[in-house]
Amino acid sequence: MTSSVPASSLDPAVAARLRRSADGLVPAIAQQYDTGEVLMLGWMDDEALHRTLTTGRCTYWSRSRQEYWVKGDTSGHVQYVKAVALDCDADAVLVKVDQVGAACHTGDRTCFDADVLPLGQ
Repeated sequence: MTSSVPASSLDPAVAARLRRSADGLVPAIAQQYDTGEVLMLGWMDDEALHRTLTTGRCTYWSRSRQEYWVKGDTSGHVQYVKAVALDCDADAVLVKVDQVGAACHTGDRTCFDADVLPLGQ
C-alpha cells in the first residue's frame, strides 16, 4: 500500500467507485480549466484525492519519494482546483485547475511540450 493513512478520509461513496492499480493508485490528469490544455499526469491514492477535493490544491502521491506532495509548495507553481471528475470506468481522475507558472518540473508549461512525436512515418 502507498501509505499508512486510512482510506476512510475519502468519502466512502467515492472510494467504493474507484478502480485502483495494484499499488492503490489512480492516474490523475491535470488540465487547465479555461483552455483545455493538458498539463501533466500525476498519481493519487485515496488520501491524495481527499486532500485535493477538500483543500482546493492538487495533492499527488510521489511513487519515487513515497510521500504526498502538494503541487507548488516548493516551486510556487500552484494548481488551484476548479473541478474534479472520474472517467467512465472510475480508473482515472481529471482535475481541472488554474495553473500558476509551469506545470512540468523541467520548467515547461506542460509535461507534453518537449517531446512531440512525428506522425505518418
